[in-house]
Amino acid sequence: MSILVVGSVAFDSIETPFGQVDEVLGGSATYFSTSASFFTDVNLVAVVGEDFPDEHREMLAGRGVDLSGLQTSPGQTFRWKGRYGFDLNEAHTLDTQLNVFESFSPEIPESYKNAEYVFLANIDPELQLEVLQQVEKPKLIACDTMNFWIEGKREALVKTLAHVDVLVINEGEARQLADQPNLRKAAQTILALGPKSLVIKRGEYGVIMFSEHSIFSAPAYPLEEVFDPTGAGDTFAGGFIGYLASTRNLSEANIRQAIVFGSVMASFNVESFSLDRLKTLEYKEIEDRFREMKLLSDFEPIN
Repeated sequence: MSILVVGSVAFDSIETPFGQVDEVLGGSATYFSTSASFFTDVNLVAVVGEDFPDEHREMLAGRGVDLSGLQTSPGQTFRWKGRYGFDLNEAHTLDTQLNVFESFSPEIPESYKNAEYVFLANIDPELQLEVLQQVEKPKLIACDTMNFWIEGKREALVKTLAHVDVLVINEGEARQLADQPNLRKAAQTILALGPKSLVIKRGEYGVIMFSEHSIFSAPAYPLEEVFDPTGAGDTFAGGFIGYLASTRNLSEANIRQAIVFGSVMASFNVESFSLDRLKTLEYKEIEDRFREMKLLSDFEPIN
């Protein structure tokens, strides 16, 4: 079952203590699509400029990502430049050039409108609402957002959240959105806005999911080397939603499994810059790491 994702496709220039790359493929929709493509087909809606090379299109198409919704506009592709220190949980933005992304208006192709699974990546919540007005009756709508939209477009974001099943954000964003430092209390406030589940990304500390009657925590995979955390959150979301779409099962138990698959995908992504690790990844490696993840927190119940 295919997924519809609406977000950004970009060129990233990144510095970390372990290296530097310039003008590599990035963007929220790119990371999400590549990750989700290990589980199911993906329909991508985004915009690029005339400078976007065919090799990137071929890579995405080769992974089963449908690019009918990838608009090409006169001008240059969105560019982001950032630096990480030894605290890889925090990116310092050095330069942002929105370029064609500044006037992006999502146009959902007719063949995408019946998508059963929709992921609204980190874009203006007004655009997220526009997407929801163009799709028919999805089984699951998930979305991401960021501090910029929480602060500057709160009203539109709250309207979007009324239609969303799963909100995927980091812990700083959760606290900001709820105006509450305690994550458990923040989750109660956010769930009252509409989402059935809140998935909080905690970087090297894993993921925690809150729903009305349950809490689930999954660890991050303990890696020996982390090169570049860029796109890890979107890669997590791709594995998470991709697994749900492939199994067509929205039970609590399956959502928990999907979260672990998301964490597994993110753990591979950070092993190299850009999408380099995902390009060489084999599905057997994903399954093997999933089994290792289960052992990380497997213990016997009290008699």
